[in-house]
Amino acid sequence: MPTTLVIGGTSGIGLAVAQQLSLRGDDLHLASRGQDRLAKATVAVEGSRGHVLDAGQPDAVRALAASIAPVHRLVITLAGNGGAGPLADLTVDELRRAFEEKYWPTVTALKAVLPSLAPDASVTLVGAITARAAMPGTAGIGSLNAAIEGLVRPLAAELAPIRVNAVSPGYVDTPWWDSFPPDARAAFFAQAAETLPTKRIATAADVAEAIVLLATNPNITGTVIETDGGARLAA
Repeated sequence: MPTTLVIGGTSGIGLAVAQQLSLRGDDLHLASRGQDRLAKATVAVEGSRGHVLDAGQPDAVRALAASIAPVHRLVITLAGNGGAGPLADLTVDELRRAFEEKYWPTVTALKAVLPSLAPDASVTLVGAITARAAMPGTAGIGSLNAAIEGLVRPLAAELAPIRVNAVSPGYVDTPWWDSFPPDARAAFFAQAAETLPTKRIATAADVAEAIVLLATNPNITGTVIETDGGARLAA
């Protein structure tokens, strides 16, 4: 039974990944900072175990990984809301905070888990289509996600035979959008869907299917799957 650690696995894409891998029979471990969300997630993912964890704390991550080693599948689905908007309107401190929310915790957690990975393990990260599409107002958040996706190919070569991949989602209906009032969110999604070749906003399960493919297929490494509904084409 493969041991899987999903960091950021209590909502949205991370939770959907955990649910799908649970159906495959994985020994699921979910890690998140929020105790309440973690408790709900472990109920939603039958048989999973929850761990309160700050991905930016290397000693805590290292201890957790060592306690469940060997880790066969590591999925890091950390999210952040910073870095969006015209570059001229963003302060350097705001950009730094955006990287502190997502990029540095991703790198910190990955480094801390490395000693506990199985020899044939997989690592799957989550970037975003802002790293690839020329969309006004995304220079900050796009460079953040480009930094995450930029880890994939060098690490796939460096860590082989451990496999390293990522997904690059576009618009996805997840709690990331909860700061929008419901009516505004629905209107934005409807408008955005009309610009996409697929004419729909992705669900967390849509993106999770791509992550599960990368995490489980032994012949894929050094790859970033664009699961964006064609947003990079429309942009």
